[in-house]
Amino acid sequence: MRIAQVAPLAEAVPPKLYGGTERVVSWLTEELVGQGHHVTLFASGDSVTSAELVPCAPQGLRLLGIRDFVASHVVMLDQVRRRAHEFDIIHFHVDLLQFAAFQDLTHKCLTTLHGRLDLPDFMPVFETFPQMPLVSISNSQRAPLPPYVNWLATVYHGLGRDLCPFYPDSGDYLAFLGRISPEKGPDRAIETAKRAGIPLKIAAKVDKVDQVYFEDVVEPLLDHPLIEFIGEIGDDEKAAFLGNARALLFPIDWPEPFGLVLIEAMAVGTPVIAWPCGSVPEIVDDGVSGIIVDSVDEAVQAVKAVGALDRAAVRAHFEERFTAARMARNYVAAYRRLLATSARPPRLVAAE
Repeated sequence: MRIAQVAPLAEAVPPKLYGGTERVVSWLTEELVGQGHHVTLFASGDSVTSAELVPCAPQGLRLLGIRDFVASHVVMLDQVRRRAHEFDIIHFHVDLLQFAAFQDLTHKCLTTLHGRLDLPDFMPVFETFPQMPLVSISNSQRAPLPPYVNWLATVYHGLGRDLCPFYPDSGDYLAFLGRISPEKGPDRAIETAKRAGIPLKIAAKVDKVDQVYFEDVVEPLLDHPLIEFIGEIGDDEKAAFLGNARALLFPIDWPEPFGLVLIEAMAVGTPVIAWPCGSVPEIVDDGVSGIIVDSVDEAVQAVKAVGALDRAAVRAHFEERFTAARMARNYVAAYRRLLATSARPPRLVAAE
């Protein structure tokens, strides 16, 4: 199958540092190539891939200091449109910008929505282009949208078995990995660690939009012997950071569409302690791969109990449900379903 993967330009594929969507696109692309498909990746020029790379920016835009990515994405989508005839499937990972330009190609186009969908901001696009085939990354993510949206599948993220080696022994600290923002709950993580009397290591980036929150709320909490703020880390440091932890704290307070760090922790055998928001109950097998809690009080108790979980069982949960091989197979099934049900392009009707 000839497949185009259209990635965001914020980060390289895979990202040098933080970047969830670009990381998933990389895992999917490499697995599809490994399964024998011809894949063309539209991404930033500093991306590293075994697919054919079409560079659409010199490097990831965030590291160039560019904050508004719309103009660069519009130019990239024009390149994709000009080459659309070369592909059996065009798979978008750039939210909604492509809907207007590709509405006559719905028989071969699909979009994975990687963000939250519970905000009214996006509704005009879904109302205007209800025919666009969509993939959700959890069943929870798709729940807020109206029933006429054209869902093709739910496909959970997956990563390569060899990317995160298994760490059989529990470490002596708790881990927080991600982005400093109110909805990610770093203050909850810090309170949990302090009350449990267990060290907490925080590996996280601070975006400009969250700088005030970091300075006013989080930074004053860091002056404590149990709390260590590491900052943003790359993939080469992530496995050891998660693998040597007693547990990953995931104290979110928003409808997380997936929570990539959850399966990264499971892959190394580290159980998670997570609040039941968004996709968490779909991803975490409570009592097996982690413990789901509703409060800091429960999280403190979970810190004490999590040591009883079998780290080999945590890894087995990952291998059963969240590998890149399984993700790619599920996407290929979705591609084939789209092609089988779209024998000919839909006829556009002019607006009155």
